[in-house]
Amino acid sequence: MSANTQSMIFTIYGDYIRHYGSTIWIGSLIRLLKEFGHNEQAVRVSVSRMVKQGWLVSERRGAKSFYSLTPQGSERMNEAGDRIFKFEEHAWDGKWRMLLYKIPEEQRQIRDELRKELLWSGFGSFSASCWISPNPLEKQVNLLIKKYGIADYVDFFEAVYKNKQNQALVEKSWPLDEIQQKYEAFISCYSRSFTEHKKLLKDNQMSVADCFVVRTELVHEYRKFLFSDPGLPKELLPDNWNGTRAMMLFKQYYLLLADPASCFFEQIFKKDNDLGQKAPTYDASIHPLLLNEW
Repeated sequence: MSANTQSMIFTIYGDYIRHYGSTIWIGSLIRLLKEFGHNEQAVRVSVSRMVKQGWLVSERRGAKSFYSLTPQGSERMNEAGDRIFKFEEHAWDGKWRMLLYKIPEEQRQIRDELRKELLWSGFGSFSASCWISPNPLEKQVNLLIKKYGIADYVDFFEAVYKNKQNQALVEKSWPLDEIQQKYEAFISCYSRSFTEHKKLLKDNQMSVADCFVVRTELVHEYRKFLFSDPGLPKELLPDNWNGTRAMMLFKQYYLLLADPASCFFEQIFKKDNDLGQKAPTYDASIHPLLLNEW
């Protein structure tokens, strides 16, 4: 349960708390997680682990403990948010980014962590120590090199593939068929529940708490694609790419639930936290990325 609890905490920080000053009292977080069946002990264990991992920092205010995103945590949440709510197709500049590394065996743990980070950022493993991406990920690479102190072991290039069959590089580096299947499963599941919840909301048969749970679980499920879908430009995607359909379904579903879900969050949050920390420009139902080309 603890690992699942930590993952859900990441989702709630990313979709809610980061817009409200990035800080929350542990009691409020426990109350929110209760909606998903996570108990107090699991929340406290997960939060403690996230502090050790450098995602959160704790602060005592009287008898209460508050937990805030660290700069590392904020960077990760903002990057994830930008990728989740990026709905426009982007054009490709024709260049490939290549990262090659030769990390000593005695630093195997760093090498393993680096691989996970590269996958999350959208790199594909062309070979054991050669990772590629068609996207401009220089900022992410520089942050990783600094984070792990591996400048002496890493080389980073921009390159043009002389063989015009760029699709061959894609097929060697990413399992697009598997990703397609995952998107198809998402569409099959959530298109049905979207229709059901749309009717329930119209008939006033969903509470704000219900909407909070459904919206959070929707984001929680959709953000899993950050670990598998590299976000390739349209020129490198197959014609029948159903990631686009999944994206539009997510967008419609999120907008349907945005206001009532935020209402429930604020009801819980304002009791023991500073609602004034809410970003003045934030409104989930008019998120600028959500409304782009809507």
